[in-house]
Amino acid sequence: MAVHTLTLAVATADGKADSFLAYPDDNAPNPAVLVFSDAFGLRPVVRRDAERLAAYGFTVLVPNLFYRHGCAPVVDLPDVIGADRRGEIFGVLRPLLTALAPELVVADAAAYLSWLADSPLTTGNPVGLSGYCMGVRHALHTAAAYPDRVAAVAGFHGGRLATEDSTSPHAVVDRITAEVYLAHADADPGLPPEQIEQLDAAFSAAGTIFRTEVYLGAGHGFTQSDTDVYDAGADARHWTELTGLFTRVLR
Repeated sequence: MAVHTLTLAVATADGKADSFLAYPDDNAPNPAVLVFSDAFGLRPVVRRDAERLAAYGFTVLVPNLFYRHGCAPVVDLPDVIGADRRGEIFGVLRPLLTALAPELVVADAAAYLSWLADSPLTTGNPVGLSGYCMGVRHALHTAAAYPDRVAAVAGFHGGRLATEDSTSPHAVVDRITAEVYLAHADADPGLPPEQIEQLDAAFSAAGTIFRTEVYLGAGHGFTQSDTDVYDAGADARHWTELTGLFTRVLR
């Protein structure tokens, strides 16, 4: 399906978030998806993936999560993000990541969800959330904060999902009513087996409809084709699960 794209600004309590929108060329409202990117943020690969998802029949909004620090990209990124630059890039990003506390994510999400609900390009029904790396945390916090506005959550290679931190996502999953699918990286130091077990236990105790699995052999960041950890096989599996969940639950 052909798609249209545009760049827009979503008004939030703290300013305007530059955002990317992709939607089907079908002259009809479609189910909405809100994407929470990884730490490298809104960039060409993320825009391309939003267009690909829109071609399945969804209106896809990808905000610049770091809009408080400028328009995307907020850091200079190479064409391929490799180990030789990763430390340097995260040195710049770390203060931004620290500043993006869950309460700010949730406040911003209210603006994104309202924009989608009011747009004639969407059906106005509860949305799907997709998250990558840090975006998985954001997606879970958003689903917990707005259970009546979120129908499905898909997260890939997330980290720190069940920690001792008071803002750990596992502590709020009892508020989530959406169906959840999470695909974890293999041997991810940011999400060791004990965290996965604790997260699954929290979902089970809450009665959440969920499924989690580890993509064996796939490293953290396996969906991101502009990085040296990209795994084509795991990415293909990610697209099957992502589109399958959203097609079944949102359409």
